[in-house]
Order: sequence, then C-alpha cells, then structure tokens
Amino acid sequence: MFMPLFTTFIIFIAFLHLMIRRSDQAKKDADAEFFRKEHEASFVRKKSLDDLDYIVVPLDELPFGAMPGDPEVIHAENTVKKLADKKIVNLTGISNTDLKLKYGTANITPLTEYDTNYLELARVLNKWGKALYQSGRYTEAAQVLSFAVHTGSDVTQTWHLYTDCLRLHLGLDPEESALKLRALIPIAESLNALSKDAILKELEEKTRS
Repeated sequence: MFMPLFTTFIIFIAFLHLMIRRSDQAKKDADAEFFRKEHEASFVRKKSLDDLDYIVVPLDELPFGAMPGDPEVIHAENTVKKLADKKIVNLTGISNTDLKLKYGTANITPLTEYDTNYLELARVLNKWGKALYQSGRYTEAAQVLSFAVHTGSDVTQTWHLYTDCLRLHLGLDPEESALKLRALIPIAESLNALSKDAILKELEEKTRS
C-alpha cells in the first residue's frame, strides 16, 4: 500500500514541477514579446489619427430635460454635453504598446485622452440611463442606453437595462423585440473586453426567451 501512494506522490510532484516550469517559460516568452514590441514601437514615426472611429454625441437625439429636478441626472446631462465638444474614441482592450506601434509613440498622449473621454462617456451614460430606467421613463432610458451600446460600451449594466427595455418596457411585440435583440449580437461579438462573454450570454438568453 505504501509504494503505490509514494509513487503517486512522486508523479504528482514531477507533474507540478513540469507545470511550474511551463508557466515560468510562458511568462518569460510573454515578457520577451512585450519588450520586443515596446522596442519596435519606440521607432514608429507619428502617424495620422484621421482614420480613428471618432464618436459623435447626438445631442439632438438624447432626452435632455426628462428629469429636471434630479441633480444626478442633471450632472450626467452636463457631463455628456461637455464631452460632446471633445474627441472621443473607444480604445477598450487595445494596449498602449499596440497603439504606439500603429500610430507612433508621439501620439500616445492624445490617444490616451480620447480613450479616457470614452470611458467617462460610457460611465455617465450608464448612470443617466439607469436613473431614467428606475424612474419608469423607459423610452428615454432606451435612447440613452441604445447610444451607449452602439458605441461599444462594455458596461454590463448598460446592456442589461437596454435589453430589458426592449423585452419588457417599450410595448414591442415579441417578434419585433427578438429582432432588435438579435441585431445587437454582432455589436456584442465585436467587444474587446472581459465582459464580452457575460453580455453575449445574457443577450442570447433573452433572444431565446
């Protein structure tokens, strides 16, 4: 009885050692690739940013003034208006190294600014849409949340609330609701974020129900 247990223990230790070595090697390879790309990026000349997918805030299509007595909503509205005057680009999931390789190291500051503007926009649209949703203003909530979703927001609550609007609160018949939900699947599939799988799973479940 002793020998088989001892042998199993030795095999386990050997296997564990092998896995640790492989993990260490994978980390070394990843680090080497990172430094190689960083070195390469340092020689990339500044390129035009004209081909970026700039987000335009449709001020005339958003429900400003729907909750005039709510300070949180008013703050959200004012933030969106301020962001509308700035350059906004969704760069979620793209590393600084990859951005420098594509557009040049000299552009990393404006690119970071554009991405920061987007993160703020996605955050405040979610807050605004949530407040409208919770107050029962579903049509207005859907306008805000729809815009957020179509910019590629990876905020799971934004998707949850918007798809609930489509399913339950806009007076759509089941066929029309399912059609609109299915139309969102390509957008969810294009997300470059950790929340992608969760968003897709909920969206597909709601499409089937």
